Amino acid sequence: MSALRFRGVALEVTPQLEYRCRKSKMALCGVGRPLLQKTHRALGCFSKKKQTFSYKANGFQEEDIRKKLQLFPGGSIELQKQESGIAVMTVNNPARMNAFSGSMMVELEERVCELESWTEGKGLIVQGAAGTFCSGSDLNAVRAISNPQDGMKMCMFMQTTLTRLLRLPLISVALVEGKALGGGAELTTACDFRLMTSDAVIQFVHKHMGLVPGWGGAARLVRIIGSQNALKLLAGAKKVDPNIGKQIGLVDDVLTVDEGSSLVGTERWLSQFTKGSAPVIRAIKKVVLSGKELSLDEALTTERNIFGTVWGGPANLEALELKTKHK
Repeated sequence: MSALRFRGVALEVTPQLEYRCRKSKMALCGVGRPLLQKTHRALGCFSKKKQTFSYKANGFQEEDIRKKLQLFPGGSIELQKQESGIAVMTVNNPARMNAFSGSMMVELEERVCELESWTEGKGLIVQGAAGTFCSGSDLNAVRAISNPQDGMKMCMFMQTTLTRLLRLPLISVALVEGKALGGGAELTTACDFRLMTSDAVIQFVHKHMGLVPGWGGAARLVRIIGSQNALKLLAGAKKVDPNIGKQIGLVDDVLTVDEGSSLVGTERWLSQFTKGSAPVIRAIKKVVLSGKELSLDEALTTERNIFGTVWGGPANLEALELKTKHK
């Protein structure tokens, strides 16, 4: 048991009190420190450094699985950043229904890293090449790393990458054409929104492979559609068409043929949320993300500090200049 003097009064610090203070992220020596330090800790969860999970604590390095995945090439992850502030990421491996080869998993992480440093970005569209979304993992790579140790490393690598994708300060949408199966279905949940063409299908087929989702898809699915609906989709390996998807809240809209190409329709749909200043759009994504992932107190602190980054900024001053009177 230790003692702490506060305003001349000696306070006994029991192990229980010390634990509670540590749990609430308040260091005992910081009683008189500014609240801003807690703010920095709350904001820290959205920094690039914090977005990457540590593999060292589990006895292996990220680089181990990266090198092994590179041994199984095929396909590519393409990224086009447009002047509009909207980027298009394409999962490109048509010969295998856009299944992820080992090298594509590594490329996905590299593309996400590139987007993390794209300060002008506002939106992201994730699509598959040649009219289909993604059929999950390439079975050739899966068979080669089927031992539990490598499987766990691959799982953690993809969990981290898709978590970073979801936490990008960009408003993201998955354009689902054709089939999104297994890991492809999980990829759709790492986007903020999901659009489907009328003939598209999303299906968590993991049960048929003797598996459960391992890339974070189950946890994200529960947050999107609730535990009951998630249990039905996973345990039943149910096919989700656009109608079912909209009913359960997995799908945000259905693209019709008269909208032209699916990509053009998706860009038009996304533009309603990305019009305006990039710093403001990115700030909106950050405050929503903090409200979803942090405790209420931490989310409020984070929101207050993100507000401070745009208050008095160019977009704010321009709006005040144009709207001098309330209507």
